[in-house]
Amino acid sequence: MKVIFNVDVKGQAKKGELKEVSDGYARNYLLPRKLAFEATADTLNALKLKEKAKAAQLARDRAKAEEYAKKLGAVQVVVRAKGGAGKLFGAVTSEAISKALKEQFDMDIEKNKIVQEAPIKNFGAYTVKAKLGFEVSGTINVLVVEG
Repeated sequence: MKVIFNVDVKGQAKKGELKEVSDGYARNYLLPRKLAFEATADTLNALKLKEKAKAAQLARDRAKAEEYAKKLGAVQVVVRAKGGAGKLFGAVTSEAISKALKEQFDMDIEKNKIVQEAPIKNFGAYTVKAKLGFEVSGTINVLVVEG
């Protein structure tokens, strides 16, 4: 009997995988526990549609990441920080850069995607990398001013 697995079953198959199993194993173990469902023409078509939708979503996410990478290179984010004598009281964090991007340019980039090689502890202009996913990265131009 051909079944499509709902969850990962150790030693058998991964979620979403189509596999031929014995009738007794399917009827007595997999189907009653809802670990798998029988592979009919309708379920196979639904599985193909779901895979196509997932691939389309991945393509949209990659395009969005590439668009953000282009936009990041063209803008300069101004981060206001407190300090004196050319030094900051503390440091400019990835979270502060992320918030500034959201406020100034409506770009929603998570703080964990912004990579700083060293903490920014002085006023001035800096470049920071952003790993946007799908092997796409961009550079953020950051201007730290007193404020």
